[in-house]
Amino acid sequence: MLRADRTGPRPTAERRATLPRPAALIRRAAALVGRKSPSFARRATLRRSLRLLGSFRFEQTDPALFYGGIATDTAELIGDFYRDLTGCSLTGAIVLDVGGGPGYFADEFTAAGARYLPVEPDPTEMHAAGLSVRGAVRGSGMALPFRDDALDICLSSNVAEHVPHPWRMAEEMLRVTRPGGLMMLSYTVWAGPFGGHETGPWHYLGGEYAARRYRRRTGHEPKNRFGTSLFAVRAADGLRWAAHAGDRADVLAAFPRYHPRWAWWLVRVPLIRELLVSNLVLVLVKR
Repeated sequence: MLRADRTGPRPTAERRATLPRPAALIRRAAALVGRKSPSFARRATLRRSLRLLGSFRFEQTDPALFYGGIATDTAELIGDFYRDLTGCSLTGAIVLDVGGGPGYFADEFTAAGARYLPVEPDPTEMHAAGLSVRGAVRGSGMALPFRDDALDICLSSNVAEHVPHPWRMAEEMLRVTRPGGLMMLSYTVWAGPFGGHETGPWHYLGGEYAARRYRRRTGHEPKNRFGTSLFAVRAADGLRWAAHAGDRADVLAAFPRYHPRWAWWLVRVPLIRELLVSNLVLVLVKR
């Protein structure tokens, strides 16, 4: 396992030469904001939604199957937005996955040509699937051990609801992303149907109640323990953070991850988004 330092990985000269300059990327980002049909939107079909939602029943019993599908979808999502932004594929891009766990996403990003680096604070979680990712880093998402402006892409999938200070983590993700680079944060909304994870739907009666009920029913604590490894995060929280980051980044998109394109309007309706968005995706380009 490699330790990262504040210098961080540096792109090669060949990689730098293939990319537009940061100022050009920022201008392209401004042009992309509000586009009705980004590449990923065309992929966001009802069939995709049903496939992803159907895989949730395997999260506890067959995590490789569940996270494998999420990994494929995440690499496609990142690849589409990055291609729209830069005109380039992921080949040679440095991708930091905050909360990367055991490295389920590694194969998908490596197959796309990216240099994939997961960061995970829990050594047990890093080895949970018996996987080994070259260059994996043990560290906290709330204090990333990388220098400023180090990475082409910084992503976090389904992690923000598991840390006590998710917007501190978001700030760190933006800090280490280079100007013109892409940041993607996706997280489970507490008031949605999957907010309580394995303790749902009883989380609607309170996170602590749901955890106690789970313990009584199963004889052991839930993996995602409310107040310790699971926290109530709202869709409004992420949208507010993105708005406040407007002086440092352009928001390319904010949409419900597991919904088809025609249902993305749910994000714009205050109360409904908390109940029906389920998982919010924020995609930003750093200025």
